[in-house]
Amino acid sequence: MYAEERQRAISDLVAARGRASVTELAERYDVTPETVRRDLDALERLGGVRRVHGGVVAAGVLAGAESGVGEREVLSAEAKRAIGEAARAFLPPAGGSVLFDAGTTTIAAAREIPAGHRLAAVTNSLAVATTLAGRDGVELRMLGGRIRGLTQAAVGAGTVAEIAGLHADVAFLGTNGLSARRGLSTPDAEEAAVKSALLNAADVVVLLADASKFDHESLVSVGALDRIDALVTDVAPVGELGAALAEHDVTVVVAP
Repeated sequence: MYAEERQRAISDLVAARGRASVTELAERYDVTPETVRRDLDALERLGGVRRVHGGVVAAGVLAGAESGVGEREVLSAEAKRAIGEAARAFLPPAGGSVLFDAGTTTIAAAREIPAGHRLAAVTNSLAVATTLAGRDGVELRMLGGRIRGLTQAAVGAGTVAEIAGLHADVAFLGTNGLSARRGLSTPDAEEAAVKSALLNAADVVVLLADASKFDHESLVSVGALDRIDALVTDVAPVGELGAALAEHDVTVVVAP
């Protein structure tokens, strides 16, 4: 396969899946990792992809404009499903309580709650609430507030105040960006305020984030890395982010 053909194939793969790792691409196209990195550099110059540690993501994933739930759900869909499945290990015992943040990866985690597992679930996400409504064993509470159409999430001072009165066993959070320097971040100030409140409202905070979020920094900070207890992801973070997570004793679980 000529370089141009391989680059076109890589571009099509990343556009369909949202992301790919250097190791995966090297094995798929039977070339060295160095050759893949040169291909990715060329594709990034053309504007179709963005480089991240260990691989590449579709350009739109890291764009400044915030995308909606429907658009984000199709990106890295299989990785998010695997992350949601792996997140089951952090569910509290029967009778426990869980906070679900808004986001497509937290939706995936809600879908993976075993049938009949008895717990109290609280969320600001319409999509998560829809997923859990009527689920056997789940006592569901939807937080109030103004609904952001883009993310289908309840936000605002009332939402934050309501969370402040809660204390849950576990909180599942999503994020738009995750970096060593700024920790968790998101584009919208009201969403950031809700996420920060959720960080304070649970004994155990579990961040659910695929590798496209690594080393990306959105506009508004949510909390430092020492505010989370575990990260469930699809690729082990490396470099500065990986070192920072280890320094803060964050448990990293890579979904199979």
